[in-house]
Amino acid sequence: MHFSIPETEVRSGENGSTYVAYNIHVNGVLHCRVRYSQLLGLHEQLRKEYGNNVVPTFPPKKIFTLTPAEVEQRREQLEKYMQAVRQDPMLGGSETFNSFLRKAQQETQQIPTEEVHLEVYLLNGQKVKVIILTSDQTEDVLEAVALKLDLPDDLVGYFSLFLIREGKDGGCTFVRKLQEFELPYVSVTSLRNPEYRIVLRKSYWDSAYDSDVMDNRVGLNLLYAQTVSDIERNWILVNKDQHRQLKSLQEKGSKKEFIHLAQTLKYFGYIKFDPCITDFPEKGCHVIVSAGNNELNFHVKLPNDQIKEGSFKVTRMRCWRVTSSVPVANGTANGCGSGKCEVKLELAFEYLMSKDRLQWVTITSPQAIMMSICLQSMVDELMVKKSGGSIKKMLKKRHNGSIRRSDSQQAVKSPPLLDSPDTNREPVVKLGSKLTSVTLRGISTSNSANDISGNNFHGNYAFEGIGDDDL
Repeated sequence: MHFSIPETEVRSGENGSTYVAYNIHVNGVLHCRVRYSQLLGLHEQLRKEYGNNVVPTFPPKKIFTLTPAEVEQRREQLEKYMQAVRQDPMLGGSETFNSFLRKAQQETQQIPTEEVHLEVYLLNGQKVKVIILTSDQTEDVLEAVALKLDLPDDLVGYFSLFLIREGKDGGCTFVRKLQEFELPYVSVTSLRNPEYRIVLRKSYWDSAYDSDVMDNRVGLNLLYAQTVSDIERNWILVNKDQHRQLKSLQEKGSKKEFIHLAQTLKYFGYIKFDPCITDFPEKGCHVIVSAGNNELNFHVKLPNDQIKEGSFKVTRMRCWRVTSSVPVANGTANGCGSGKCEVKLELAFEYLMSKDRLQWVTITSPQAIMMSICLQSMVDELMVKKSGGSIKKMLKKRHNGSIRRSDSQQAVKSPPLLDSPDTNREPVVKLGSKLTSVTLRGISTSNSANDISGNNFHGNYAFEGIGDDDL
């Protein structure tokens, strides 16, 4: 997730006094509005829990009223502070940090704590209505949905909640995985746009883990509904013969066999991002990026309109970084308003093109952060495999008996029979990866002339040396 403080506001206090408020944005959308004193309180609490050696330096207090230039300087310092805390695996994942952001989000949106009905969607369009508190965090809502569906506790971690935006053409874009620092009800309602909704989808990469989920009736139905949806949206490539086989299995109700056949198809388990721009193989090329099978797949349209396909394996990415920029005019962020900021995002990764040659590849996309998190999650799963561990240890443990909800359970409906493949349908974004908030520390040395501070890098512990014959 990308944290920024692109703007400040002068607001009125209780006694008619004024104060400077700092607007914290996540991925360009207003998350909360806080005062310097609130952030100082967070800093002091983190320092108390983790020590001065771990917590970043906090902008100092000022005795006198700040000038506009000093306000801007403090804004920049606070932005860097919040980014540094978030990027630290220990601090960014701490309950102190996340509960601060949840409370600030609720206070900013002025939503009182009360019981509400929240609609969460499955990939077949089915709605699951759960009773939650407006102050319930993401894990609470996920558990409430699992309870309503009768999904066993040991399988809850295989799924996640995602925020999506429905397109007018029937397609949808996965915006992000809902995080531990936000309140799902507040996040979706504060957008004030009916096109946004929350969906449930599997949260891991390796299709080998599908077998764990399919051993359970509810888990099987969820994966089946998701697979049918992916095929209907052309996220998975299916030829006419394969489509005939799939439809036959669907008519027989052979859900496991249906999924097993789908697993053999191209792009099963991949994410398709919205069309964007890349500098590979040359600047200004239009590209559709897909993520899956431990790689980023490129469908590039060259200036001569020729289409080329290629893949970049995650094990050959030495490191990657996400950079952002906001248009600035007269010393203030331009294009910020109504809780949103126009942020230009780029993902750049350093790739081992040949045995002794590293090259930077850049993707300019509003979904650059999501791409980065996908890469991180691939690395997470690879490292678990290398260590001989189990994905169950990597998945966050759920609290037992923590949900104060209705005992009624809801069955997962089977989707309708597959339609015939629509060759004219535009590709839409798919998000079936495990997205985590874990960030690996950057590496301090680089062969690249474009190297920047190591703190801005995501170092890849799954990076492997290879020979020319492997390329």
